Amino acid sequence: MSSDVVTIEVDGKSLQARKGAMLIEVTDAADIYVPRFCYHKKLTIAANCRMCLVEVEKAPKPLPACATPVMDGMKVWTRSPRAQEAQKSTMEFLLINHPLDCPICDQGGECELQDLAMGYGAGISRYSERKRVVQDKNLGALIQTDMTRCIHCTRCVRFGDEVAGVRELGATGRSEEMQIGTYIEQAMVSELSGNVIDLCPVGALTSKPFRYTARAWELRQHEGIAPHDSIGSNLYLHVSDNRVRRVVPRENEAINEVWLSDRDRYSYLGLYSPDRLTAPMIRAEGEWREVGWHAALDFAAKGLRAAVDKHGAGQLGALTSATATTEECYLLQKFLRGLGSNNIDHRLLHSDFKDQHRAPLYPGLGQSLAELERRDAVLLIGSNVRKEQPLANHRLRKAAQGGAFIAVINPVDFDFNYGVGAKLIVRPARMVAALAGIAKALSETSTPSIEPDVVQLLAGVEADDTQRAIAKRLRASTAGTVLLGNLAATHPCASSLRALAATISDLCGSTLGYLAEHANTCGAWIAGAVPHRGPFGQPSAQPGLDAQAMF
Repeated sequence: MSSDVVTIEVDGKSLQARKGAMLIEVTDAADIYVPRFCYHKKLTIAANCRMCLVEVEKAPKPLPACATPVMDGMKVWTRSPRAQEAQKSTMEFLLINHPLDCPICDQGGECELQDLAMGYGAGISRYSERKRVVQDKNLGALIQTDMTRCIHCTRCVRFGDEVAGVRELGATGRSEEMQIGTYIEQAMVSELSGNVIDLCPVGALTSKPFRYTARAWELRQHEGIAPHDSIGSNLYLHVSDNRVRRVVPRENEAINEVWLSDRDRYSYLGLYSPDRLTAPMIRAEGEWREVGWHAALDFAAKGLRAAVDKHGAGQLGALTSATATTEECYLLQKFLRGLGSNNIDHRLLHSDFKDQHRAPLYPGLGQSLAELERRDAVLLIGSNVRKEQPLANHRLRKAAQGGAFIAVINPVDFDFNYGVGAKLIVRPARMVAALAGIAKALSETSTPSIEPDVVQLLAGVEADDTQRAIAKRLRASTAGTVLLGNLAATHPCASSLRALAATISDLCGSTLGYLAEHANTCGAWIAGAVPHRGPFGQPSAQPGLDAQAMF
């Protein structure tokens, strides 16, 4: 047996575990339930709720399973009379000040404290003293507070420190006077702030837009995918009365782990905006009026047929969006090409298409998100990744915490919630030159084969000290990546940025990836919603006009 594996006994069951693992990790893996409030698998150990007390052989008192490392030969009992007595005493202590709000609490029906109180709580309290009352904090428009319910598990505090990278919540006071809140009265502004709602084991932090709209048992759950960026976070839509009431994360370790960005969590509110178009409209006699679908489709068909007959199919164009589904993009291009036109595009904000014939099948990340957090060097070009792809930024933050060197080239000094090793903040017109300096520094120390158009870009370029330092770190890396963001994709010289990024990637053996702007950028490319290619990258014999040319 490996020296890194130990054998322990839990409730009479022999288990093998990694040496140094916490007891609660081993019991969870073995499907042996131990109650807990402060412990969360994605956060550091706090061991402050004491709900996970278990009996350990030869230990003078029950020990917290979340903070007790396993040792070879250890014997543990999670349901022994001694363990249960300790757990019940802890529950009694936690309920001393907890208000009887269950009938009006939004957490009712899915509350960890409620569930464990049923299993470990007493039917009658021995305490008749007045309960503590805490003033609620205003954390902004998204998170509702009822801080009298708080049990001081500190999950929300640790989340800000360890995951969001923004220390927005903290604890002040001690013992019964301890309170969780912002250090000064202010709203939470992190792009991941809504996750504290899921982490809170009681009803102290709940969703403000969801407040008092439905009970947990009235909701039907539907699986979904986040529609706002290219990460594809997994989520659940909770629905009642044919309305989306809230959105919560669906665990997927390969993509969003257990987190969800605020944009994906709260954007469902826009579904019911009075400004949203919910029925077809046509313009007749200079005025817009609502009509049925059959009338609208008939009107569109007649208009298209008349345009083709009068001006020819070459005058038809279609603009779609990378937020549309792959099926919608495919059907639109099939319809348009069936009429005889290749003038279709989804790249509405792009202006440089010179290299589109050399583009890959789709602009993907080039690596898994799990691989992204294991990179030792990252060059980020034209990206406000923290706001545009919050959960990709979370992976980059973990890479930085692991010692990765992060370098950025941006037209704006965006705020990153981790250490950036080198910055080149330049005017948009200088971004190509800034990137060329890094490529030049790399090319000076090797004899690579460089494309002729890149050779022209490097002509006359002199690398400065920062560019040479970035090049040195990229060359020394064994698991580096070069990432092009939204600002690079929409840059007037985007083709030059792409060519230089590909050259840098080749010179230092790094992975080249694209942080695509929309949720279905890849699907739109694959479906053929571009003028020079059909579905699956099939070249068009007669390429049509791109979005810029059509405009």
